[in-house]
Amino acid sequence: MDLKKKWLVIFVSVLLLVAMTGCGGKSATNGKTTVDIFQFKVEFKNQFKQLADKYMKEHPNVQINITTVGGGSDYGAALKSKFASGNEPAIYNIGGPQDVKDWTGKLADLKDTKAAQAALPGTLKGVTKGSEVFGLPYNQEGYGLLYNKKVLKKAGIDPASIHTFADLTNAAKFLDKQKASLGLKAVFAYAGKETWVSGLHSSNIFLSPEFDQDVTKAYQSKTVSFKYGKQLKAYLDLQQKYSVKPTASLDYSQQVEELFSNGKVAMIQQGNWVSPTIVGINADFAKNGIGILPIPVDGFKTDSIPVGVPMYWAVNAHKDTKTIKAAKDFLDWMYTSSEGKKIVINDFQFIPAYKGYDVSGLKDPISRSIYQYSKENKTIGWVFNGYPTGWGLNTLGSDIQQYMSGKLSWNNLLKDVEQKWKDARSQ
Repeated sequence: MDLKKKWLVIFVSVLLLVAMTGCGGKSATNGKTTVDIFQFKVEFKNQFKQLADKYMKEHPNVQINITTVGGGSDYGAALKSKFASGNEPAIYNIGGPQDVKDWTGKLADLKDTKAAQAALPGTLKGVTKGSEVFGLPYNQEGYGLLYNKKVLKKAGIDPASIHTFADLTNAAKFLDKQKASLGLKAVFAYAGKETWVSGLHSSNIFLSPEFDQDVTKAYQSKTVSFKYGKQLKAYLDLQQKYSVKPTASLDYSQQVEELFSNGKVAMIQQGNWVSPTIVGINADFAKNGIGILPIPVDGFKTDSIPVGVPMYWAVNAHKDTKTIKAAKDFLDWMYTSSEGKKIVINDFQFIPAYKGYDVSGLKDPISRSIYQYSKENKTIGWVFNGYPTGWGLNTLGSDIQQYMSGKLSWNNLLKDVEQKWKDARSQ
């Protein structure tokens, strides 16, 4: 081999070595194990970063990087793009059995974690396959109609008197007549731009009984028939009639921050996750001024609110052993260490999905109310994590926008979403 060829071989070898080192460097930087987290919950992103900073101080050999994509963005689509880019996160979020199927091969088994062993009964059902556990629950959440106590009291409405949908309709009419004197822009602020509000949360209330409140049955069902479709239509019509308009372009920020937190609407469909946002705008209102009402489903339940696990933490099985262990250790610390538990309750204001928590420390009155509904077994199961991939957000949610804008009839909406459910299940 002549001298030129020898130098060429050496040069190529060095390039390959650099490239290989670069690839390995994605999980280890300056001797630290890097855990990249790609998560959806915008409501606690600041508090979550603070927890990660605290963890890194106690675990200097770990570097945690957090990217948050949620709110008005499509987390599922963003996650797929993230994986397609080759820059895969170590920790990401999945919703339930449909996501477990969609991400098969990319999910590490978490059954050996302390958090999985501490999870409350039933909370791992949607992410368990055989003996394997592919997700750890964020928390428990509940939602309904959040109402302004002061406004309802001034209007002479006792929230305890609202039992049926007719009661809710009469209350909305009564508030609408007084909105000028109450300083309201409208009775409701329905965030129709957020298809998770309509296509996931609103629909869940009325589809849950069709699947016996069981996410697995929803996932396994080849069809959807909207057994309680008339009730869903009536609810959406009520929101459209008495909401700030246009509902199709009303987003989460306008709904929660601009309107509800500032006393411009009497009620909004949301849950306990809004508390940190409202605290930052009007702490006294968050602490003393908000109650929660069930959304009545005539013929099913009129005294219950949907309570469930919103999302799960998943660990990327494609990562090296060291990164997977670091990811599991971080999640275990967050949910099972004494320090982590305090942050989960006090800073995140989460209703825990794990044993070993002192729930008397819940500061948020909405969370306390939801916990009370759970204790009294006045709950509706979450089934939307069993919907076909993208069906709730991109099909039903989008069609509801069209319906509430007067561009799509209710019958055509039902035909479209029922067919697309069937099509998705036949693939």
